Amino acid sequence: MTQARRPPRAPRRPSRPGAPRSRRVRDPRRRLVTVGVLVAMVMSLFAGRLLQLQGVEAAAYAATAEAERLRTVTISATRGAITDTHGIALATTVDAVNVTADQTQIADPVAVAAALAPVLGEPLKAIQAKLVGDARFAYVAMDITPRRWDAIAALRLPGIYSEPTSRRVYPQGSLGAALLGFVGSDGRGLDGLEDSWDRQLAGKDGQITYESAAGGRQIPSADSETEESIPGVDVQLTIDRDIQFIAERAIRAKVNESNADSGTVVAMDPRTGEVLALATYPSFKPSDPTAAPEANRGNRAVSEIYEPGSTSKVMTMAAALDAGAVKPTTKIEVPPVLYRGGDDFNDHTPHGTLHLTATGVLAQSSNIGTILIAERLGDEGLYSYLRKFGMGSTSGLDVPGESAGILPRVDDWGPTNSATIAFGQGLSLNAVQSTSVFATIANDGVRVEPTVVAGTTGPDGSFVPEQPPERHRVVSAATAKTLRQMMETVVSDQGTAPMAQIPGYRVAGKTGTAERVDESCGCYRGYTASFVGFAPADKPAVVVSVTLQDPKNGRYGGLLGGPVFKRVSSFALQSQQVPPTSKSGPTLRLTYRP
Repeated sequence: MTQARRPPRAPRRPSRPGAPRSRRVRDPRRRLVTVGVLVAMVMSLFAGRLLQLQGVEAAAYAATAEAERLRTVTISATRGAITDTHGIALATTVDAVNVTADQTQIADPVAVAAALAPVLGEPLKAIQAKLVGDARFAYVAMDITPRRWDAIAALRLPGIYSEPTSRRVYPQGSLGAALLGFVGSDGRGLDGLEDSWDRQLAGKDGQITYESAAGGRQIPSADSETEESIPGVDVQLTIDRDIQFIAERAIRAKVNESNADSGTVVAMDPRTGEVLALATYPSFKPSDPTAAPEANRGNRAVSEIYEPGSTSKVMTMAAALDAGAVKPTTKIEVPPVLYRGGDDFNDHTPHGTLHLTATGVLAQSSNIGTILIAERLGDEGLYSYLRKFGMGSTSGLDVPGESAGILPRVDDWGPTNSATIAFGQGLSLNAVQSTSVFATIANDGVRVEPTVVAGTTGPDGSFVPEQPPERHRVVSAATAKTLRQMMETVVSDQGTAPMAQIPGYRVAGKTGTAERVDESCGCYRGYTASFVGFAPADKPAVVVSVTLQDPKNGRYGGLLGGPVFKRVSSFALQSQQVPPTSKSGPTLRLTYRP
């Protein structure tokens, strides 16, 4: 049987250069396994990361996300008010609104700025610049009134929001500005009582923490935490608004009339030390302090020191009377010129030899007569009484910027100091210190430290009075009474200040015309004119001091200060319902026959 033969193989075709060679096809199951392993590895990485995020780091990421949504806003405490003795607001805080913007929500800054400009009263370009950018929170305007914000809110501008705040206002304008001071843009006190009482007035800020949406708006349904603010206390002063007003108007008129550099008026109750008025001119607006020169923003009544001149003779006379060196009728022969320590001393008006009593020396303000009386007392004696009157120490008023004045130690007195200090040259004081000296005489020789704060009222409405001021006896009650009677002669027709008389009231006081120290040259240039007095002289209820620095039209304290004293004192006596004097004062001799 013939075996079948396989057909012959076709001859292999030669390969062409560059032609791909045929490859054997791999097993597809092997490829699937490889891909599956790779996918499993990737999935395990995702699973591990997911486990890390959801299990291990979930709390941290949640906290981070929440922190990005949370916003903490300070709740400013309402600043306490400053009121006068009757509770009339001199400084207070009112609601205000800050206008804010979410710049990312403002598609057309030009249109939004154009809508805001008329309401805010600001240039369009200035507003537009605050609307352009990618800030989610930016201030557009600060401290606008709620009514103005209502007008803005009615425009429904995209990206424009509000932030509640407050601002300081002074309802009485510039009244009492030197005493009140002012606050900065952050609402904190920068000068005056606004500064020294800032901690009590400011209160304690609170805060609110909440979840916010775009533009900083609170999400109503989300949780929030609030720490309430604590309002500041209200500070009640001893100042009487009406007396302060009259004092400021009177000193302003006299400064302008006399072409003086400045002037002050201080009114005080001698029995309590309470300051009823503290006026200075020129002044400023506490709502816009930078509009006035820096020199006008200080409290001249406590910071400006000057040589008192003849008003200081009251201390010399009080010391001599209290020490028994003189009596009101003591005879003092006053020569035309007195030579002491190498210098000649004169009185303000040339004269021949005068025969004055101690009362006459005070009434006619004789420098020479005062020197002769001080010599009976001695340097140590005069110095000790000046210290007891408060010279060389702060008054105790406790307001910013107060100067203690200058009183050289007795060991440092030169050859002429004994003479000059006796009549008010060579020592210096401020207007409050000068007022306090006369208040001491008015208060039967007891010095009561001046005070301007009556007390505070807390958020709960309870009033806490200030601690009573310190009291120190300086001279005896008999000495004070005698000196008051002697001082009445100063205001008589024979004295240097008849223009200070108040119809129906007995008045006592003393004039002063002192050479003024000019710091620019270190020399005497110009004058300080002053008058300090009290009424009624037999039962004093109010002390008023008037001081004018470098007047050009006139220089005598009686002529310039007397009328201001009369105006302020008359009003104070009437407003406090002080009855007129029922009897006339004693008649004291001013001269004697040799």
